[in-house]
Amino acid sequence: MNAPWKSGVAGTRDPISAYVCDDLTLDVIRGVCEEMGWSPEKAYKGGLRNAIQSLSVSASPQILLVDLSESGDPIGDINSLAEVCEPGTIVIAVGQVNDVRLYRDLLMSGLQDYLLKPLSPDALRDSFANAQAALTAPKADDGHVDRPHVSTAVIGTRGGAGASTIAASLAWVFSQAQGRQTGLLDLDVHFGTAALAMDLEPGRGLTDAIDNPSRIDGLFIERAMIKANERLSILSAEAPMNSPVLTDGSAFFQLQEEFRAAFENTVIDMPRSMLIAYPHLMNDVNIAVVTTELTLASARDSIRVLAWLKQNAPQCKVLVIANNVQPAVVEISRKDFESTIERKIDLLLPADPKSVAQAAKLGQPVVEAIRGSKLSTGIISLAEMVASSFADMADAAPADAKSQSKKTVFASFKSMLKTK
Repeated sequence: MNAPWKSGVAGTRDPISAYVCDDLTLDVIRGVCEEMGWSPEKAYKGGLRNAIQSLSVSASPQILLVDLSESGDPIGDINSLAEVCEPGTIVIAVGQVNDVRLYRDLLMSGLQDYLLKPLSPDALRDSFANAQAALTAPKADDGHVDRPHVSTAVIGTRGGAGASTIAASLAWVFSQAQGRQTGLLDLDVHFGTAALAMDLEPGRGLTDAIDNPSRIDGLFIERAMIKANERLSILSAEAPMNSPVLTDGSAFFQLQEEFRAAFENTVIDMPRSMLIAYPHLMNDVNIAVVTTELTLASARDSIRVLAWLKQNAPQCKVLVIANNVQPAVVEISRKDFESTIERKIDLLLPADPKSVAQAAKLGQPVVEAIRGSKLSTGIISLAEMVASSFADMADAAPADAKSQSKKTVFASFKSMLKTK
């Protein structure tokens, strides 16, 4: 629902259909429809379940209004509606429950608006006007710009190395600083924190994909993902601990393919166990960010992860990031660590528990919550390194266009650094 609208398709659709539960609401909707030049006969008696039955055998309208008054599970019923509703349809709901959390959950499910009953004609006119504006607004078209897809996997050498924190923040920086459509894929199916880091409910999209990989396509991605901002979407899960992941990895691979088609940037929070179980997931990854700490155990596991990447993902540019660094208290010095893993550390990120705790309280990535902190500055520098590394690797764009792209990206990062 609420997918990019195509005027050629919308021209064959009815402008409005409404399914409501009571006569008073029906009369208000029909009156406003007449004012707007729409057929009042397209407003029917019957709620959300009637809408689902009707749309399963007929074309979706441009604007769909549904009544949730008789729904015992509004979110579940809206998800069922999404199964039969065509992309490009603007969905408005009306109901009797005045609850902020329900309102937020409905909007995250893809609805354009939620109106309280008894329905006000003025509120309905405004909602219809906003829906029309969304339908007719010019859509961003970057087709003329050569912006190759960048896939970045963030891999923690050990639990607690901060890979999930870094992945969420990188995705936010890519979407906000670069202005690129970004998808964040959290492959920790049982304990993923990508949605939690942004104060969002993870939904059922990832578990549905694992259970039914044949359903994965562009439309599934559109419906299953939750939006953190205008350019950042997340696919995450909190599967029950008594539900093991039973898959050969084809669902994960298919998700990566659809992400590549749907987004300009993919950030994958890749648990190290996934490298063992599904090594093919790294086949199309461009940049591997290996997150570690300056400890003996991390040094050992960094050697193993780096060796694995060299053998199984030779196409990846690898960046080694030392996180939670406290200069006065380190188990292994940077020099000794680099000597042990036989390569340089690309970036040190300082330990900053206060900023991390404050970001968690606000339900925001640390780079958004505490922009002036040293940790945020370091993560922004890491995002710049990823962009620069890919620009050096990529040969799809002409050299002068690539250079111009790098300048634009770096200017965006510098602008963010100045923003408090």
